[in-house]
Amino acid sequence: MSAAGGRIETVTPADLLAFEAAHPRHTPAKGEAIRRRLGISDARYYQLLIRAASSADGMAADPLTARRVRERTSERA
Repeated sequence: MSAAGGRIETVTPADLLAFEAAHPRHTPAKGEAIRRRLGISDARYYQLLIRAASSADGMAADPLTARRVRERTSERA
């Protein structure tokens, strides 16, 4: 995770899953942290998070959080 001015420039699947593990519930504070730290919208964060949770890199980095994200996504579908 490379940061410039408090923002992450390149977000990896491991970064997204670590952020999700630290902030498992969506709250207004989490939404603000997504915009401030990651520099992306909430909607884009969740798109990237679902992709990260399904990727080999994401599953290797944090299998528990990746599984939780995939299960939560399949419940909503």
